[in-house]
Amino acid sequence: MAAFNKFNPFIEAVFEKQHNFASDTFKVYLSNELPLAADSVKADIAEIANGNGYTSGGQAVTITASSQSGGTYTAAVNQTLTWTASGAGIASFRYAVMYNDTSASDLLVGYWDYGSSIAPAAGETFQWIMNANLISAS
Repeated sequence: MAAFNKFNPFIEAVFEKQHNFASDTFKVYLSNELPLAADSVKADIAEIANGNGYTSGGQAVTITASSQSGGTYTAAVNQTLTWTASGAGIASFRYAVMYNDTSASDLLVGYWDYGSSIAPAAGETFQWIMNANLISAS
């Protein structure tokens, strides 16, 4: 799986109490636009077109555990998100982007870069699989 890359403004937003990993709704959406470390809100990174098995806004992510130990906070996810292409197939994308859907401005958290564009044809699926500590900050 692609490595997680956090957005720089995410850290500031955490310290300013703009994210609550115990109760906020987080989602992952797909994009073909290169994310920049300074991006801060969902509107900064274009989402792929709605349709053919992809729904705008992405899919919800469930934080399965969160804890603090020895000054390190960890939020874990054990989930698979699946998009199945239909019709003409899902639009080309390279990045899976996580954002806080509870936030009025849809604050960004981080993204995964798959290294090259992916374009599932009708009947094919793309799965975002996360069975690990998503965020670990100290």
